[in-house]
Amino acid sequence: MIPFAVAGVQMHVSAHRANVPAMKDKVDLVMARFPWVQMIVFSELATYGPLPNHHTESVEFVEDELSEQAVKYGIWILPGSVFEKCDGHTYNTASVINPDGIVIGRHRKMFPFAPYEAGIEGGTEFLVFDVPEIGRFGVSICYDIWFPETTRTLTAMGAEVLLHPALTGTIDRDVELSIARASAAMFQCYVIDINGLGAGGIGRSTVIDPAGTVLYQAGDGDEIIPVEIDLELVRRQRAVGLMGLGQTHKSFRDRAVNFDVYDRGYFDETYLESLGPLKMPEKGGRAGLAKPSPNPEPTLPTAANDQKARRLRK
Repeated sequence: MIPFAVAGVQMHVSAHRANVPAMKDKVDLVMARFPWVQMIVFSELATYGPLPNHHTESVEFVEDELSEQAVKYGIWILPGSVFEKCDGHTYNTASVINPDGIVIGRHRKMFPFAPYEAGIEGGTEFLVFDVPEIGRFGVSICYDIWFPETTRTLTAMGAEVLLHPALTGTIDRDVELSIARASAAMFQCYVIDINGLGAGGIGRSTVIDPAGTVLYQAGDGDEIIPVEIDLELVRRQRAVGLMGLGQTHKSFRDRAVNFDVYDRGYFDETYLESLGPLKMPEKGGRAGLAKPSPNPEPTLPTAANDQKARRLRK
């Protein structure tokens, strides 16, 4: 067994004030109650909430504040994410801080939740990192997981644990949880999916093992979720398959087909173009539905229809 203790923090997130002081308090609380924890993961945009204009100009400020906590307790910290302003663009960026207080990498959300996450640029680089003597971790943010190619790439790069900060306050949370569970089983990895509360989401954070088994799912209140995961379980399953069955990584490695769907121009995109622009749904809109006839025949009452039928028979 190769144990490693991760604590997810599901906490209330304000949209109008900095949440970083509350996050630091949560780190203190986690380590006071569960001193054996080795990594703490916060939810997406836990730092300042979902409104880009309320975020700090510098992602380094958040990193510096949480780096102090990482050094203080000798732990890894993923402080959710922050709207990072860089070269005229805004990204949704998650940082990873090691126990020495060093930022070892940043992941810019690849699939901003368009059209709702308007004005946010998508990132293009994958982030995997090694925890010495433990294993390899990968990072994706919220909507990224809806595109399985992101998790496929991270796990093909060796990620055994997917750290997935989320901000889901919408009615599709059930679907997202199903995707998280399916991703864990398909890619034979742990999924640490941490959602926020208030402006940061509706909670129900979850930890899922590489067989797709839900180890824990939170409710809709503040929670600290300390879980010891076993990286040998990942390696065993990838070697012999889920329940001794599907060996998905080796099957992918030995595939006979290459998937070029992301290469623009590889195939006729007429269908994709027919879906229309990526924009906010309109009130009373009929996008995707058949257009009504411009002059529909009025519907007659039943008795009138019977009389019309008799006239036609004559």
